[in-house]
Amino acid sequence: MPGMLDTRAVARSLTDADFTPAQADAITNAIRLAADHGDHVTTGQLKAELAVLRSELREEIAGVRSELKEEIAGVRTDIANVEKRLVRWALGIAAVFLAIQRLWPAGG
Repeated sequence: MPGMLDTRAVARSLTDADFTPAQADAITNAIRLAADHGDHVTTGQLKAELAVLRSELREEIAGVRSELKEEIAGVRTDIANVEKRLVRWALGIAAVFLAIQRLWPAGG
């Protein structure tokens, strides 16, 4: 809980800084209202909320990492499948080329 506002000390410091008593009272009242009705957060509350946020972020990051690993595994599988198809295609072209060479020998 924040400490109590010493309104007399605030008003005194304002009048010492050449504010009129009416100005000092108005500013002091505005500060008091803000302090009384403001949403105060203690350092402990802030630390607790930050700990919760950190935990949530870690969980979110772990989930994203898991999804990325799955996607990468899928991409690797796709690449391996494409490589196999390319090798089969190249072997098929080579077989056709060799068959053509046998049917039509060079110089013949």
